[in-house]
Amino acid sequence: MTKSVLLIVTNHDKINNDEDKPTGLWLSEAAEPYHVFQSAGFKVDIASPKGGSVPLDPNSLDGEEAEGDNEIIKLLQNTKRIKDMVYEGYDAIFFAGGHGTMYDFPGQADIQNILAFFKDDGRIISAVCHGPAAFADAKTKDGKYVVDGVKLTGFTNEEEKSMGLLDDMPFALQSKLESNGAGFVVGEAMEEHIITDGNFITGQNPASAEAAARAVVNRLQ
Repeated sequence: MTKSVLLIVTNHDKINNDEDKPTGLWLSEAAEPYHVFQSAGFKVDIASPKGGSVPLDPNSLDGEEAEGDNEIIKLLQNTKRIKDMVYEGYDAIFFAGGHGTMYDFPGQADIQNILAFFKDDGRIISAVCHGPAAFADAKTKDGKYVVDGVKLTGFTNEEEKSMGLLDDMPFALQSKLESNGAGFVVGEAMEEHIITDGNFITGQNPASAEAAARAVVNRLQ
């Protein structure tokens, strides 16, 4: 039976609603997993909180890589709304990153419903870089934080500081997840680093997107 993955991306396009600070999805964090899942023969659907067009962080577009991503760039122009997805039909979810996720993933009701269901059902929950912002303050039906007691990773406080954006974020991702009870595992800054713990598979930064997706494939095959 064909395995299926729901790839979730951001709709948010500005840091602090500042026109001079455009942001959005970090393209490779959706493109690389998309290609990995497709190559494995998986069914992949892309959804976002609002549906429709997805903003791409300008800093994630560098000619050569973008040329090979025409297919997913086209798909990102017309994503489905998360609330319209029958998420019970997917074997795994994958939250792509980009600073936009820090604004529209946390507290998003549909995302929190999916996380609670996947956690309770033991299905694969995966995310990369800022994608774990989806986990922030999310709880299961019994009222516990989704990440309580889970070892994971994501964009670190050190990496955020190095980009000069820590003070611009609604919260520090690493600190927030630690406050929710997660065992946040820090790897080398901007180097590939993934953590697998139970049904959670997480990658620290853009360099970890492909490896995180391959870990999902390995678990599902």
